[in-house]
Amino acid sequence: MLEWLDNIPYPLLIVVALFFLAAPVRPMPHVVEKLIMLKNGTLTRPIDIFDLVFHLLPTLLLALKAYRTFSSR
Repeated sequence: MLEWLDNIPYPLLIVVALFFLAAPVRPMPHVVEKLIMLKNGTLTRPIDIFDLVFHLLPTLLLALKAYRTFSSR
């Protein structure tokens, strides 16, 4: 089911994940801002939840790819 993930090269996925985690650099990365909102209990608007998921998606894909690669050995 996730064979398409095996076709994505690690370097590309790492670069995209780092970019999405750091974007935008100023004034504060969205991931940090949304995690602070989550901690404070103010992450309630659907657009904010979507934004958090959107910025974390490449990192989650990278983690899933690494799990699939190293668990099959």
